[in-house]
Amino acid sequence: MATAMSHQPFAIPVRPLLKWAGGKRQLLPQLRRFYPPEFNRYIEPFFGSGAVFFDLYGSGRLRGRDAILIDSNPDLIGCYETVRDRPEDVARVLSELAAAHRAEGRAHYYAVRDAAFNPVRERLRRADGRIAYTPELAAMLIYLNRTGFNGLFRVNASGAYNVPAGRYERPAIHDRLKLLRVAEALASPGVRIVYGSFEEAAGIAEAGDFLYIDPPYAPVSATANFTAYTTPRFTLDDQARVQQMAIALADRGCHVLVSNSTAHEIAALYDTSVAARAAGLRAVRVPARRAVNSDATRRGPVDEFLISNLDPRALRS
Repeated sequence: MATAMSHQPFAIPVRPLLKWAGGKRQLLPQLRRFYPPEFNRYIEPFFGSGAVFFDLYGSGRLRGRDAILIDSNPDLIGCYETVRDRPEDVARVLSELAAAHRAEGRAHYYAVRDAAFNPVRERLRRADGRIAYTPELAAMLIYLNRTGFNGLFRVNASGAYNVPAGRYERPAIHDRLKLLRVAEALASPGVRIVYGSFEEAAGIAEAGDFLYIDPPYAPVSATANFTAYTTPRFTLDDQARVQQMAIALADRGCHVLVSNSTAHEIAALYDTSVAARAAGLRAVRVPARRAVNSDATRRGPVDEFLISNLDPRALRS
């Protein structure tokens, strides 16, 4: 079991490498209210951009602790594994892509997306769904992520990446130091990257572990739905499975923190659910900022749910 430790930040902060729909950098001040002062392992079943992991790592809270980072997106996992194992090679290719983008702009984006990235990732896809990422493929994903519309990762029904080019004047594509810091965090002793369903966490977690569970959000309106991170869409049944896992983990003695929208389906699963409340889970509304919307005027403040068996008032005291 890990012991209490000082939480002094490192000299150089580490920030998420990728933009991601539902990324949590803007929500970190609220999320930090629910970080337990002591815990055993850290487990994240929907890794995504990893904002909470990198926040915990950068503050020193993961020193001496294992971290298990799970995601079902094979591109995300393949990219992170390659950045971890071959960061200098990824940085070199990314620098070349950034130079070509400065010269050719949107034409280069579509050439990379359609003539290189999609064909190569299909050629490297394995029977189990994983993709055997190379430094070239990882650099292309980072490049497309930094220059595509709103930094989305979206695939069509055939599994092909189909995000259009963004309208950026000077996109920040290549930051070698940032990439190396991400690689350092992912390569830290005790950090494990896992390709698989979020339900892997249920078979791993033990009492005293801290789990941050950040599924694709339930839409709050018919036009707000975005769950196309991978070809299978995240359904209400999947949300119910997340709730059941959160309840089981809380009953097991884990520290649980869930984030989601304030859609009425989510309120029914957590805020007014007898089973969730019996497990000690409480839903708190917090202000956030909507970043993914084709209409820029609709990216304003919204409420989101943070659901936890940790009481931020008790943690402050």
